[in-house]
Amino acid sequence: MRRITALLVIIIFALATLTGCGKADQETLTVYAAASLNKSFTQIAKDFEKKNPGVVVKFSFGGSSDLVEQIKAGADADVFASADTKNMDLLGDEAIKPQLFATNTLEIAVPPGNPASISKFADLTKPGVKLVICAAEVPCGSATQTAAASAGLKLKPVSEEQSVTDVLGKVAAGEADAGLVYVTDVLGAGEAVTGIPFAESASAVISYPIARLDDADDDDLADAFVDFVLSAQGQAVLEKAGFGSPSPTQ
Repeated sequence: MRRITALLVIIIFALATLTGCGKADQETLTVYAAASLNKSFTQIAKDFEKKNPGVVVKFSFGGSSDLVEQIKAGADADVFASADTKNMDLLGDEAIKPQLFATNTLEIAVPPGNPASISKFADLTKPGVKLVICAAEVPCGSATQTAAASAGLKLKPVSEEQSVTDVLGKVAAGEADAGLVYVTDVLGAGEAVTGIPFAESASAVISYPIARLDDADDDDLADAFVDFVLSAQGQAVLEKAGFGSPSPTQ
């Protein structure tokens, strides 16, 4: 009986030791990324973790301007992926060699059935249309302003949100007749919304940069994730989600 008890103690101790070693060997990579990258980056992270056993990728998704403020305030982030170059530039030398990895364009999102009968960009200015857009400091808001200026339209939204996912959520919930979001958001929402392309969106193509941050805990690991996003495998995930590829001149 004593031998059995001793053996059990040894087994339990060994398992505890192995478990402890596993936790010690685990390395976490923290990525701050624009809200519109949520689904595609989550898949890219899963693929990256498979190729790098012991690595766990954690995300903080949100409006690019909000994420920049958090990083500047000392947030523990290793990599930043922005929905525009403007917010990446605000980090200055803290962002190490930013590289463009994707593009996106705006699309009108309406609830199923299109209750306000929206068919073109100008319809968003019709009396009674409840329009939701992103705030000007957010990339999707800046792109919205560019598209509106190009079309000579003055938009009068009922609300301005801090992230594109918030705009999409209000449209999907039927709280708005229309919202200006990204093509990728419409695709990702499935039947929750209907997308309406508009020609004026061509004047406001959004370019996404990614960079390792100067205070990254592990420079090599952060660089490896950036490289993976730029790799053929990472680009395939982004393409499937509806993102475009940046041109060599961008």
